[in-house]
Amino acid sequence: MAEAHVRPLDAVTSIKTKLGVLVGVSVVVAALLGALGAAAGVPGWLTVPVAVALALGVTQLLAAGMTEPLRQMTQVAQQMARGDYSGRVRTSAGDEVGQLARAFNRMAEDLATVDRERRDLVATVSHELRTPLTAMTAVLENLADGVVPADRAHLAQALAQAERLSALVQDLLELSRVEAGVVPLAAQQVSVRTLVEDCVREVSAAGRRATYDLSVPADLTVTADEMRLRQLLTNLLDNAARHSPDARPVRVSAGADGESWWLEVEDHGRGVPEEDRERVFARFGTDPEGGGTGLGLAVSRWVATLHGGTLRFVDPRTDQPGARIRLVLPQAPGAVYAPHPPAPTAPEQAAAPGEPAPDRAPTGASVTSPGLLDTLFATIWPEPSGLRGRRVVLAAAGVGLVAGAVMTFQAPGLAWALVLVLAGTAAFVTARYRRAPFTVLCTVLAVLLVLPVVLLAAFWVQAVSVLTAAAVFLAGVTRGRTVPSFVLAWVSWPLSSLRGLPWFGRSLFLGGTGGLTPAVVRTTGWSLLALLVFGFLFASADALFASWVDAVVPSLSVGDTVVRGFVAVAVFGLTLAAAYLALNPPALREGARAVPLANRFEWLAPVLLVDAVFAVFLLAQATVVFGGHDYLERTTGVTYADYVHQGFGQLTVATALTLLVVWAASRRAGSTVADRLWLRISLGLLCAFTLVVVASALYRMHVYQEAYGFTGLRLFVDLFEGWLGAVVLLVMVAGALGHGRWLPRAALVLGAVGVLCLAAINPDAWVARQNLDRYVETGKLDVAYLRGLSQDAVPVIVEDLPPGAARCAAPAPPPAEESDGFWSWNLGRARAEEAREDLPTSPPSAVGDDLCEPAYDVYPPDPAASTTRHRQTGSSVARGTS
Repeated sequence: MAEAHVRPLDAVTSIKTKLGVLVGVSVVVAALLGALGAAAGVPGWLTVPVAVALALGVTQLLAAGMTEPLRQMTQVAQQMARGDYSGRVRTSAGDEVGQLARAFNRMAEDLATVDRERRDLVATVSHELRTPLTAMTAVLENLADGVVPADRAHLAQALAQAERLSALVQDLLELSRVEAGVVPLAAQQVSVRTLVEDCVREVSAAGRRATYDLSVPADLTVTADEMRLRQLLTNLLDNAARHSPDARPVRVSAGADGESWWLEVEDHGRGVPEEDRERVFARFGTDPEGGGTGLGLAVSRWVATLHGGTLRFVDPRTDQPGARIRLVLPQAPGAVYAPHPPAPTAPEQAAAPGEPAPDRAPTGASVTSPGLLDTLFATIWPEPSGLRGRRVVLAAAGVGLVAGAVMTFQAPGLAWALVLVLAGTAAFVTARYRRAPFTVLCTVLAVLLVLPVVLLAAFWVQAVSVLTAAAVFLAGVTRGRTVPSFVLAWVSWPLSSLRGLPWFGRSLFLGGTGGLTPAVVRTTGWSLLALLVFGFLFASADALFASWVDAVVPSLSVGDTVVRGFVAVAVFGLTLAAAYLALNPPALREGARAVPLANRFEWLAPVLLVDAVFAVFLLAQATVVFGGHDYLERTTGVTYADYVHQGFGQLTVATALTLLVVWAASRRAGSTVADRLWLRISLGLLCAFTLVVVASALYRMHVYQEAYGFTGLRLFVDLFEGWLGAVVLLVMVAGALGHGRWLPRAALVLGAVGVLCLAAINPDAWVARQNLDRYVETGKLDVAYLRGLSQDAVPVIVEDLPPGAARCAAPAPPPAEESDGFWSWNLGRARAEEAREDLPTSPPSAVGDDLCEPAYDVYPPDPAASTTRHRQTGSSVARGTS
């Protein structure tokens, strides 16, 4: 059995003390981390999850193995119920659970011994019954065929074999006592010569063609158990005849030597190599090519040992090859002998205080049972055995260190993009389905969606892109196919931090694992220590060297170090959770198809009713189009701009609900030709109406933007509504094709492509340009909104407005720390800084202070002069209503 791993709390001899230590350490770790984060100014949304995660990690590390012996005992007991007694419990704990595990191992070993002896008994009895049965069968066949006469001598020979069988059966009771260690000997005077001759005739009657050269004194009489001695000699003679050539006789010799006597059997076969002379006496230890069962020599040695003698192979004579086996027995053997004494074991010593009790080393295989979380998630999220872990953990730790070093205190830019790409790479290379085309496509899309972090300055675009990248990537590495599987993949990401705790604990454990891992860890630790010590000494001794160090090493003040540590742990946890999810995705079982409704009208009537409602709504839209805005205002009392603004959100919800109606109807409709036809007609009509509604919603938003201006939120809503319309179009295609398993993935990819297109147009710059173009047409400009845009809008504002007006309308430059440094570089901020170089440092007096004062929400233009004002005059810039 493999050596049990030494756990951190194995030296504690009380389970109650272990639980107390575990609770105390977890509370102290969480409290210290919380206090440390608060003192360093770490936000609460980062401090709390990191403290909880580290407390759970410490708990997992300390609690590793506390209840594992109990789970192993359950699994070993189940193996025993199936007849497998090889399982053992591995533990080095010294508490009550460890003591119970050791007692369980002793019981398992005893049961294995009993089972092995039972099997050996059956094999031995079968072997011993074969020889007399064969001899008796041969005699009876000769009598039946008339080969020999049915006289008294031959019938007596058959009777003798039958009596021997009866005696062997009678010995079954004694053999049971053999295994218990006590066997009586029926000692009597035995003529060795007569016994050998009887055994030779018995072996010859069994079909052996060998001849025998007997050199046994006729007067050699010994005290022995005749039946067992006959058993031994028959096995030796049969074994020698089987290996000796037919032309060479088997030589049997015997003699007395003081208080003992000996008997040798020699054949002219291949012989027994010296290194195998002990192995052949084991059960089934003989050469299988010899034709025996491998039990004869084992039984023979047992009989010799029973008499207090020895049976072993000796060197053959110099003048002949073959095997030579020698039996040496005392003239007067003991009356009782224990042939199977228990294996000697060292006496158990009491464990010293604080040390685990010694464990008997069981011979069976060890058992590693699943932990509590493994059992909890066994059905919905099983974990296959043998999952690689150390490289994944090291890769995630590397990403965390990079994040703490280069991403902390940096605005979204190059460092953020690098960390995101590294985290995705660490998860992708460990993904189970990384070679699947869908997984590769989603990974490529996720990488492209990370680019806005370094190319654009608008934080909301960066956030949407990163969230979309995460959603697409997780769906890809789990190889989701349906909407529920996508949702399960997204929910499983945070749950991976809990599901993967046992795997993480096993990956962290280094003791007793062998290999290069402990050496690598030690080397890394000593190398970092040497680097820190000598780097500090040289930096404090040389100013130039210190400047080089400052250029490549981030700030290492206490507060900064704490914040970097929290960031590193948070990124490490998120990366490791994603990597575990990719390595062991949850079971994404597709639900069975819903039972179709018995009656067609049960699903068709609601769908047709929804079609009718859509038709009435479209009729109302047509009335507004043909009746004009005046008709709308007379009828409803609202302007057309207010009318379109009020209805956009409702139309978006109606579009989303249409997809739900299509999904429900397609699942509950029947499979007949008529049902399929009605389904295509009703849902096709509904989808067509929905596309018109989508077009109406987009038109309403366009009118509203023309009236009240363009914003990033309105642009994003336009994108979402357009994506819903595209999904509806895909639904129509799936209905025409008759299958739609590809639809959820296509919709997901289409959404990701849509977000990429949104980022490609640079939303804030596009919104600024649209508002400036609207100003040319209407004379209205919401300067406050322009100043609230990101740095992406600065080049457009500087290009379209005169310097003084652009200075007032352009967004304020970001703090110096956000744009300073290599790792915070961002293309949007860099372009804004370059465009801002041509602006005056203060607004011109012609513009006035009112235009740049943030307290003004509206600066209405002069309607009469709006047609003559142009962007060439800074005074023409005014605030419009929004």
